Parts: sequence; structure tokens; C-alpha cells
Amino acid sequence: MPTFRRPIRISASTLPSRIVSHQNPELRAAIPRAVAKFVRKSQRAVSFSSHQSGVSLTDSQSVSLTLPVPPSVNHQYATVNGRRLLSSAGRAYKAHVGQLVWLTLTKSKHRSSLLPRLKTESLALSIRFYFTSALRRDVDGGLKIAQDALCEGLGINDNRIVETHLYKNVDKANPRIEVVLSTLANA
Repeated sequence: MPTFRRPIRISASTLPSRIVSHQNPELRAAIPRAVAKFVRKSQRAVSFSSHQSGVSLTDSQSVSLTLPVPPSVNHQYATVNGRRLLSSAGRAYKAHVGQLVWLTLTKSKHRSSLLPRLKTESLALSIRFYFTSALRRDVDGGLKIAQDALCEGLGINDNRIVETHLYKNVDKANPRIEVVLSTLANA
């Protein structure tokens, strides 16, 4: 496989260096297209109402959501200047989930009793992934971004989650994730 070298700009205070990429050029060209496609889909989805997204606060103990499948781990992060950062597709997904959660909270009559419980009690998270194919994605690949997006949208720290359940299903016609975040009474 050929080696591609690309010069980097350096300041006067740093030592000269170069970046060597061993990535296939066809693959390198395909990744930005896939990320751009996901970002476009995410930006269109941001305008959906909470009813269309399947977000609900059914009681003062849990939050249930039906959301789009998050980007794969390969598309969630980008390396910039040697640092691993959340990609634009990952940021778009988190913004979309945060907006859906916030819209739902503002409309819910259970908001005033649920939020204090979520901020003080231990939590359980259950995520059901519905992929287009059983072999296409790992079940744990979308856990972190979905958990972070949900907790940021609720304004809580995700270290409150002490129990996690992941399920992998196939639904070719309607890929999605179904998330339930609930309080634990005696954890």
C-alpha cells in the first residue's frame, strides 16, 4: 500500500515533523461523503417535533425515547492535530438528541418531579438497537454517544448511571434506537 505524505504548517517554536498516512485513498474519499450524508440527514431530523421522534415522559421515574441510530464509532470521532475529537456527525447527533429531550421536557407535566430525581438518584439505562443487518454494527458502538447525548440533554452527569442494558435487533425498514432512562429505587 502506498504511503501518502502531507506537509503540516509549523510555528517557529516547534520542531519540524511530518504526518504519514497509510490510508487507502478510495477509503479516505468515501469517509467524508458518508459523514456529510449523516450530517445532512441529522440536520433535517432536527426540525422534527418530539411527537414524531417518539420521546415521552410517561411518569416521574423514567424517560423513553425513540431516536435514529447514532453514527458508527468510525464516524463519531476525528483526529485533528493528533487529538481525538468528536466529529461533525457526532456533534450533529448529540445536538439533535439534546434538542428533542429539551423540547420534551418543556412540554411535560412530570418535568418538575423527574429532573430532581434524575440528578440525585442512581439511574438505569436500557437501549434497544434496531439495525438494518445483524452483522453490520456492534451492539456497544452507539452506547457512549447515545448515553452522553441523553444525559447532556437532561442536564445530568452520566456517572449517575449504574446499570446498563443493551439489546441488538434487526429492523430493515425502520432502523432506530429505543432508550429508557429510569431511576433506581434502592441502588
